[in-house]
Amino acid sequence: MNIAITGGTGFVGSALTESFVNDGHSVYILTRNPANKPVKKSVTYVKWLQDDAEPEKELPNIHAFINLAGESINSGRWTEERKQRILDSRISATREITSIIEKLDQKPRVLVNASAIGFYGSSLDQSFTENDTEPGSDFLADVSRKWEDEAMKAQNHGVRTVLARFGVILGEEGALPLMVLPYKLFMGGKLGDGRQWYSWVHIMDVVGMIRFAVDHESVQGPLNVTAPEPKRMNDFGKTVGEVLNRPHWMPVPEAPVQAALGEKSGIVLKGQCVLPQKAKELGYPFRYIKLKDALENLLV
Repeated sequence: MNIAITGGTGFVGSALTESFVNDGHSVYILTRNPANKPVKKSVTYVKWLQDDAEPEKELPNIHAFINLAGESINSGRWTEERKQRILDSRISATREITSIIEKLDQKPRVLVNASAIGFYGSSLDQSFTENDTEPGSDFLADVSRKWEDEAMKAQNHGVRTVLARFGVILGEEGALPLMVLPYKLFMGGKLGDGRQWYSWVHIMDVVGMIRFAVDHESVQGPLNVTAPEPKRMNDFGKTVGEVLNRPHWMPVPEAPVQAALGEKSGIVLKGQCVLPQKAKELGYPFRYIKLKDALENLLV
């Protein structure tokens, strides 16, 4: 297959590209600057989001588009300007994808568009599946809803569209190194009251579920990309401590976290229990169901 990926050099995109290439597929990474990218077998870099870019003329017959583009929510405080950039980067990239699809004579079979479990808002006592259609009311929920609405326009061109709602992705990059650092320094403990849910997922299952969505026509609409067994923050931390043989003992109250991170503190102090109901019903074979197994794979 020929696979087009935006955000293909990032954490998820790099793992996904490697998986596709290892199985003999060709990957076309859409990037603002193809010139400074490393040469890789079966990987072609295509310029986009520039005034002189015409990616639709450089792409062959693409079987699947995977859109992972968007400014990171993790770096820097959420000023009003930064929040607007977070939203605009996702909307503009997704709008450009649908524009490219419209111009292609041969349409792709599927668009897998990134989203986030932040769509559901936060809750201490409610579990969410793809059947829950009402978005939350906070910033991340609003971004996810608008992002998904833009992606669903691909259906106007006959393209099956999957909304991959990512949970907390565990891997050698991303959130995990920062989450385990206090434990490595013997300073690990719960954040806030520790009751907030972390709906985690191993990077290998992120790759696996995206590829499952590409390969199976029965997958469409929202897809919760999470492991089947979410953990509350306190239990998550205890498991990290157990795997690293470090204590889980030093609590951090909400106030200093909120002071340090501002509105962004909701990422770690709030959460949602999100279950991958659709993936389970359609038969996706999870590689990592137990948090301890996932952490041992990544940390030991």
